[in-house]
Amino acid sequence: MHRPGELRERVLEFDAPEQLGEAVAVVKQGAPVRIDLRLEGLHDGVLVTADVDTVATGECVRCLDPVEIPVEVEFQELFAYSEDEAFDFAIRDDHVNLESVVRDAVVLALPFQPVCRPDCPGLDPATGEKLQDGAVPGDREATDPRWAALEGFQPTENE
Repeated sequence: MHRPGELRERVLEFDAPEQLGEAVAVVKQGAPVRIDLRLEGLHDGVLVTADVDTVATGECVRCLDPVEIPVEVEFQELFAYSEDEAFDFAIRDDHVNLESVVRDAVVLALPFQPVCRPDCPGLDPATGEKLQDGAVPGDREATDPRWAALEGFQPTENE
């Protein structure tokens, strides 16, 4: 790859060595990851272009049902031959270490608030039960439990 213009394409398939992400949606350790990789030799390094495909799991932020989210992300990064020329990434022992680049790309592509479907009605705020399609959250006025003892109170005329 030390010749400008040289091109190599590879497909890498492996299980995620660790969990990617720490929020509501994550790519769990052992989840299948596929990377379509293109390595292009340049004068000062190797240009890496990749498409990463995997599946994240989590729960819907509206109804708390489990969800699976396909994650498809692309990235392009230049790895320099010399560490003096490398801003972030350098080639060491004729190897390109993609671990941190793939991890960062996947984690940044994870949804911050995943939903099971765009029109998920969520949970009823009064009962905590999952709302059915088209249902309106509790039409009744919720009573503050601190006032529950006074619900049946009727003042007399003397008071």
